[in-house]
Amino acid sequence: MASRSNGKRAVTGYRCTECGWSTVKWVGRCGECQAWGSVTEVGQPTARTTAAPVGEPARPIGQVDMSRASAETTGVPEFDRVLGGGLVPGAVVLVAGEPGVGKSTLLLDVAARTARSGRTVLYVSGEESAAQVRGRAERIGALADRLLLAAETDLGTVLGHVEHAGPDLLVVDSVQTIASAEVDGQAGNVSQVREVTGTLIQVAKSRGVAVLLVGHVTKDGSVAGPRVLEHLVDAVVQFEGDRHSRLRLVRAVKNRFGPTDEVGCFELRDSGIVGLADPSGLFLSRSAAPVPGTCVTVAMEGRRPLVTELQSLITASSLPSPRRTTSGLDASRLAMILAVLEKRSGLPAGTRDVFAATVGGMRVTEPAADLAILLSLASSAMDRPLARDVVALGEVGLSGELRPVPALGPRLTEAARLGFRYALVPEGQSDVTPPAGITPVAVPDVRSAVEAMGQLCGSRAAAAMEAATA
Repeated sequence: MASRSNGKRAVTGYRCTECGWSTVKWVGRCGECQAWGSVTEVGQPTARTTAAPVGEPARPIGQVDMSRASAETTGVPEFDRVLGGGLVPGAVVLVAGEPGVGKSTLLLDVAARTARSGRTVLYVSGEESAAQVRGRAERIGALADRLLLAAETDLGTVLGHVEHAGPDLLVVDSVQTIASAEVDGQAGNVSQVREVTGTLIQVAKSRGVAVLLVGHVTKDGSVAGPRVLEHLVDAVVQFEGDRHSRLRLVRAVKNRFGPTDEVGCFELRDSGIVGLADPSGLFLSRSAAPVPGTCVTVAMEGRRPLVTELQSLITASSLPSPRRTTSGLDASRLAMILAVLEKRSGLPAGTRDVFAATVGGMRVTEPAADLAILLSLASSAMDRPLARDVVALGEVGLSGELRPVPALGPRLTEAARLGFRYALVPEGQSDVTPPAGITPVAVPDVRSAVEAMGQLCGSRAAAAMEAATA
């Protein structure tokens, strides 16, 4: 008589221990990461899921306790701004960024400030020894009695530290260095990262512990590891900055407890990393006299307006194919603006070398800065400085028209606060009520904007611009 099955059936498959790629038959080389000898046999038991006892019955949504989702400050206002007010107990936040950008320094400062507020913090370092972390803590003034430090790379040992210390905040630096003995493969591969992250999320939710995970990024800027990692955590915070600049920007890519359009600004110093409540001054040059090829705009980083100076240089080229070099700007957008400037205003630029950059390491990619880029190019081509008390806002179309920009009111308010008197804006937005101290000048197209800027610069500059565009 045939035996009755118990409802489970073992399905044999093969999976790569390096990247998690699966196949129904064995192969010597992984079809995804091209690693040799990494495909091993795994059993995939399949069974129907049955109903389980309910621990807490469902209740009306209006009766749900909101106190469990209240954020607690980290002591770093710029970091709290990005998180939406602070860290929520049980939340898991992934902080990603390139090596050396300052992730560990920032989180060590956050851990120390949280510990000084009376909460227990456990800092687990998988990349550096405890002595190295202690040295950095002394340098940035991050020593605290309730800040506990452990240098571990085994997931089981980390869970043991959590069980013994009972922290309110857990910092893991980094998730790619922690490995589980229950999963095959080296630390940092897809299977290990998925297992480590899933376990830490379960601990955070069950114990009400806020968790900060440090994650490395790949060459293209995405978070290293499986894409599902970003879906598992509650928030993904991107740490950006040029290592040759002091400026660091922290922006939320995903946030279940707050907005994703906030940006925190920090300055990296020898004594640590310091939040900048008013960073606009970092993006303006300090030249005493007006210089040709510069124009100021107001860029929006999240909901924060930042006054930014754009610089351009157009010079004769000795190459058959002129150079187009950018720093902090989109190269393809610069090429489009150059074509519009030459076609609609008559300024020759196609046979010259063009260099364009932002000041202070700021990266500007929004279309609202098109007009400022165009005017800086025109100023450099004519070797005439523009007015220092004017900002330019507007998106440039291929036909030379100027299109409206979002959040014009906050941009004008920030420009007026820093002492700018005039603002070139698209004609369709002339009805926006300006703040006191600044006068909007509505211009319909590129040619009118060049002429208006010339009139604001003075009679000599206006004559030069009219002669150049005739």
